[in-house]
Amino acid sequence: MAATAIVDTNVLVALLDGRDKWHPTAVALRDALRGAGVQIVYLDCVVNEAIGVIARRTEEQGRPDQFVRLLDSLAALVPEPGITWIAPAGQRLFRQALDLCREHQGRLNFNDALIALASRELGVQFVVSFDADFDQIAWLSRIADPRETRVLGAS
Repeated sequence: MAATAIVDTNVLVALLDGRDKWHPTAVALRDALRGAGVQIVYLDCVVNEAIGVIARRTEEQGRPDQFVRLLDSLAALVPEPGITWIAPAGQRLFRQALDLCREHQGRLNFNDALIALASRELGVQFVVSFDADFDQIAWLSRIADPRETRVLGAS
């Protein structure tokens, strides 16, 4: 059975934006995941956050003309049927997410806490992220390097 991994916002944005410092690594990660037959999960909260990040980034970097292209690239990479919707669970998970944020003294933000809780509920033990704060989540293993995907293919 193939492994499953949730993609975090920083990896998704880096895949879309060729000017992102993590772009080459994100592309190599995506290719390695595909090569290992890993099922990739895109959560709605990640897609939502990615839209906000690319909107803010293109505005702040003086390239607002690129927003629509990046948004279209996001919609092509993660079409609506390919999104795993956890928003309905947000209210139920709210207090647990706050508790995780408290436990990690704010190093883990609310959205990342939701990702962690959703991974546990979905039975997904891997998160693809450049954010080391996920390393503190006992039930998650973070993948940040394409070489780390080799172990996933053996799952």
